[in-house]
Amino acid sequence: MAHIPDGVLSPPVLIGGWAVAAIGVGLALRRLDESRIARTAILSAAFFTVSLLMIPLGPTSVHLLLSALMGLSIGIAAIPAVMVALALQMLLFGVGGLTTLGINTVNIALPGVLIGLLAGPWISRLSVPQAMLAGGLAAAGAVALTAGGVVLALLLSHSAYSVSAQVLGITYVPLLLAEALVTAFAVGFLKRVKPEVFPAGLPRPLAAE
Repeated sequence: MAHIPDGVLSPPVLIGGWAVAAIGVGLALRRLDESRIARTAILSAAFFTVSLLMIPLGPTSVHLLLSALMGLSIGIAAIPAVMVALALQMLLFGVGGLTTLGINTVNIALPGVLIGLLAGPWISRLSVPQAMLAGGLAAAGAVALTAGGVVLALLLSHSAYSVSAQVLGITYVPLLLAEALVTAFAVGFLKRVKPEVFPAGLPRPLAAE
């Protein structure tokens, strides 16, 4: 349940989520250059599509995130890419919520950005098989951070969510494995056909170029 609906989280958590998301979007738009716009749009569309394919699992449902792949290939631009996709999903399909758009964006996109900054430079220097392994591990780490963010948001909102938050965290385990597998193959493909995609990192501000 990375798409937390309205009416679940407390106002301080919602405000904090919007604040972090706003800072991330501002930094991303300032640093976004023309060479990354098409790639960002494609990955935003891919996230929009795959995250609508929700698989019921226990009391909730799971779906692919592609956050590590976005973080590795477009860096901090993953934040506005995810926010736009989540906003469209909310408007078109009623998935997620308006008040939770900020925290949902942070929980999904920020782990991918952080993992991309850490793993991107390594992947650029590795062979294809090694890069696939590193990409899979990066994706697993991003999903684990997303799970932690969702659980933390629930726990900070109300103590009554403690049991459900723990159960929800467990449901991310199969997603972690699936995301690692998908990302590993995607990284391997990109390493073969377009290796310059890695690392993404944080591009320099346009004013400094």
